[in-house]
Amino acid sequence: MSFEMKLWRVAGSKLQDVDASHLDQEQRLEDWIADAPSMLGMDLVIIGRQVQTSFGGRIDLLALNRDANCVVLELKRGRTPREAVAQILEYAAWTKDLGYNELDQIAQDYRKSDLATVFADAFGTAVPDPVNAGHDMVVVASQLDESSERIINYLSEEHGVSINAVFFSFFRDGESEFVGRAWLRDPSETIERSESRKRAPWSGYWFVNVGEGDHRNWDDNRKYGYIGAGQGEKYSRPLTHLKVGDKIFAYMKGLGYVGYGEVTKEAVPAKDFIVDSVGKHLLELPLQARRADENRNSPELAEWAVGVKWVKEYSGEQAKTFRGVFANQNIVCKLRDPKTIDFLRSEFGAE
Repeated sequence: MSFEMKLWRVAGSKLQDVDASHLDQEQRLEDWIADAPSMLGMDLVIIGRQVQTSFGGRIDLLALNRDANCVVLELKRGRTPREAVAQILEYAAWTKDLGYNELDQIAQDYRKSDLATVFADAFGTAVPDPVNAGHDMVVVASQLDESSERIINYLSEEHGVSINAVFFSFFRDGESEFVGRAWLRDPSETIERSESRKRAPWSGYWFVNVGEGDHRNWDDNRKYGYIGAGQGEKYSRPLTHLKVGDKIFAYMKGLGYVGYGEVTKEAVPAKDFIVDSVGKHLLELPLQARRADENRNSPELAEWAVGVKWVKEYSGEQAKTFRGVFANQNIVCKLRDPKTIDFLRSEFGAE
């Protein structure tokens, strides 16, 4: 059954339909995504647009995710379901062989800057090594038909192909225009199913970077039961992956793992985070992070906090590590390395 999105205006105690409208130019949709890929709800940076392939086709939008894997974004543009899916599969077959140099050239052609700079500006970290170890495909449509749904679901469910579809509904209410988004399949589940065929399965534990500095401090984290990140959406947004009940291991760069705990509150701006043990807002407390309140009223730049009940935690001097322990520059990522997981379970008494 094909998706249909509805929109209502709240008028007092009643709801009034907002009529769906036809998006007259899908070029507008491509422009919007190119300008703000966050509208997809994914952590992406666009590195190329209308990218010329070796067989003559052009990829609408080529992006990288936080793992430096390629994400092919292709607008359906009135193609039949078979044509649209065949097109994106063909583009993915070409994309899978792109190395750092090729991706760097694509970024320079479109962004007028080298790949390292583009990636660091978007995610706040260096480009992981290796790049493009996997790839994802997303069909973008202003409408989605049943046939496209069936084909994409079959490839994802039966063959573990990392392919998905997102559609945008367009509404007009007087002079105002609105766009709504819906995914055919949960993006994280689709990617996880595909990755599980090529990588170690996810342990269920999350890796989280914590640090020492003017904006955040590990002793504050331990004392008041939280982790934080901020001074840019590329740093704070990854915290939103953490949900109540998730198990996390906290890592301090260059030292090792310092904490194991369970998420008790999902991410909110630090100014809104209440420390239950003392019944006060976090930024009202005597923090060692002297500039934790910087940009407190800016949703994009403020520090954000996630509540954590620490099961076991250590100071930086007591950090647990071994030669070859898993570490990552991302603020949050899934912990998969079997040796590291076994080590942490033993050191922290994790379930």
